[in-house]
Amino acid sequence: MLFPNYCLACEDSLVKGEDLICIRCQLELPATNYHLDDSNPLRTRLANRMMIDHAMAMYKFTKSGKVQALLHALKYRNQPEIGVMLGQWYGQKLAVIPDLAFDMIVPVPLHPAKKRKRGYNQSAMFAKGLSQKLQTPFSDSLMARGVMTATQTKKSKLSRWQNVMDVFQLLDAEATIGKRILLVDDVITTGATLESCAMPLLDAGCASLSIACIAEA
Repeated sequence: MLFPNYCLACEDSLVKGEDLICIRCQLELPATNYHLDDSNPLRTRLANRMMIDHAMAMYKFTKSGKVQALLHALKYRNQPEIGVMLGQWYGQKLAVIPDLAFDMIVPVPLHPAKKRKRGYNQSAMFAKGLSQKLQTPFSDSLMARGVMTATQTKKSKLSRWQNVMDVFQLLDAEATIGKRILLVDDVITTGATLESCAMPLLDAGCASLSIACIAEA
């Protein structure tokens, strides 16, 4: 059950040497390559709203596409290994770029009730994989989500912002002072969640803040 013998992106059978995602899907997943371009559309969009150094998304999200299938398995089908694997893949790409150096990786926190129900924070699984390849520590206890918000799906841009405004708390401000922080999430749509989560880190005096996520919708 933990390691199914079918691809979680296309549901075809896996062959020997394949794990979770078949080779064909690995090649066909819509990579953004944003990590190679500091002027990418995601950074341009988010830089108008908060002080960030880098903003990166691993894949483009399309409705009913393979990336959506992977994220659904990660969040709702008890497949945390997907997040770790994707983090490792992306970490390998980021590790060879000299300008992308971080002191700490911080996943967007999940409300305790949701974490108990799911069993893990999907963003923390992605952060764990990144941490292994970037050789950078990650902390899933630095921040907390104090309010259990309604799902962001199908909300307007304004509603998304109102839904997450002031819901994140920084539990150890001193740990972030002077640190280059990489804030990570699973999917970014309007950026409301990341903006709300970034504000306490920036206010605490981190040296720089960058953003990475699995997919950009």
